[in-house]
Parts: sequence; C-alpha cells; structure tokens
Amino acid sequence: MALVSHDDYKASTYYDEKRLAEVARKLKVCGHPVRLRLLCAIEAREPCVSELWQCLQEEQPVVSQHLAVLKREGIVASRVEGTRRLYSVSDPWVRGLIASLPTEGYSRR
Repeated sequence: MALVSHDDYKASTYYDEKRLAEVARKLKVCGHPVRLRLLCAIEAREPCVSELWQCLQEEQPVVSQHLAVLKREGIVASRVEGTRRLYSVSDPWVRGLIASLPTEGYSRR
C-alpha cells in the first residue's frame, strides 16, 4: 500500500490561492455578529437604515458604521428612493452564504 505524501493534499492543489484569500476576506467581514445580523435583515427585504436600527435594536451610529464597512467591501449596495436610502446584498457569494445559514434553534439576538 503506497503512502500518499502531504504535498498531495495541499489546498493550492484544489483551490486557487487568490480565491481562498478572497473567501477568507469576505468571511472575516461578514463574520462580525452585527454585520451578519445586518446582512440577514437586508437579504430578507430592501430596508432603509432606520428600519435596520429598529430591527437590530442597535444605535444609529453602530448600524451606519457597519453598513459603511459592508459597502466599502462591495458586499452591500444602496440606492436612493425618494428621501430614503435602501440597502441590498450585492455580492452573490454572500447571498448564498446567508441562504445557507440555519434558521432554527438560534435566537434573533
């Protein structure tokens, strides 16, 4: 029986290193509890920032700061409708990540 060397199982053999770095970056950005809650709320509908404060029960500066990070990283986008700025998840990979999250057995807060 031939032994398989450690080199045969390098991640780079199966995944592109740039892609792994990109996934790691997105996971880091999305992994913050407030940002993850924001993403779930945004994916459910296109809310404005005041709806997000109420939904998350967080202060406006906290929500705005985390939205700015998500926008800067290209994960969410916003559009203006009348006097309101509406948010949506713009990254397809992140939409898939949110869709894969378990919905049962976890508290909302």
